[in-house]
Amino acid sequence: MSYEVGNRVELKKRADGKWWGGEAYLDGIEFIDYGTDPSATVSAFESGEIHANYETTADFVDILDSLGLVKSEVTTATTIVARTNVNNKPYDDDKVRRALQRAVDNTTVLALGYNNAGEVAENHHVCPIHPEYAELPKLERNLDEAKALMEEAGQMDHEHELITVDEDWHKNTGDAIAAQLREAGFKVKRTVLPGSTFWNDWTKYPFSMTNWNMRPLGIQVVALAYRTGEAWNESAYSNPELDKLIEEALAIPDPDNRREVMKQIEEIIQGSGIILQPYWRKLYNHSVEAVKNHGMHQTFEIDLEKVWLDEG
Repeated sequence: MSYEVGNRVELKKRADGKWWGGEAYLDGIEFIDYGTDPSATVSAFESGEIHANYETTADFVDILDSLGLVKSEVTTATTIVARTNVNNKPYDDDKVRRALQRAVDNTTVLALGYNNAGEVAENHHVCPIHPEYAELPKLERNLDEAKALMEEAGQMDHEHELITVDEDWHKNTGDAIAAQLREAGFKVKRTVLPGSTFWNDWTKYPFSMTNWNMRPLGIQVVALAYRTGEAWNESAYSNPELDKLIEEALAIPDPDNRREVMKQIEEIIQGSGIILQPYWRKLYNHSVEAVKNHGMHQTFEIDLEKVWLDEG
């Protein structure tokens, strides 16, 4: 058994038709990359070309449900962030970053960008399902404060270019954020790039959006994304106090004991304004009725050793 994962991967019966009959385990797997347009997957299901898909994005859940397919759904700590890169002006100024954050209502972005298929996030990248999550006071959109911070920074005339990849939910979420920033009186240009271009420089853009898959612990993703000098620190944020707290949290095995340190970490990340994190995603996939024991995994893991086709 072998497979490769592309932008969107689909499970299909092998060309030679070897399935061993009735309720046998799979004798072969073929993966097909249909690109970033989910409608291609819909057509593949309708034509009987595939048995299951890798992922169903939120806007296409109802469409695939209507085809009589079996839906699998999981709650996750998978997310998307609109992050500023502090090595690029004016995002080296925390007033500018916090102005952008205060101008956006995450609940609205969840509705418009991901069809309400998830939970509202809190701009600090630690999820309520993470064992060490610490609840912070609820954030509220405040356009007056957002405008005042941007005026204080002297950047009301700056045009912010928000860059996203061309996948549907990335683009939709970016459009929703851009619309809210414009409501605050900020100038925003939207740029949508194909994946082959976007991912070449994803850590360098001044203001862009990236998806982050779930890690089992909050401290894992925080250490990857926000510690000084990390390869995946796309915001280029560097804070010695945060680095010290991350090192401390990494050394505390019990999540209940780690929670107090994590609360401080969440407060620093949220207060810095380096990310606008609108929501935590629910993940879905679909399959035909004949596919058994196959479902969506929180971390996109694909385990087909005990999946079979019942074609009897």
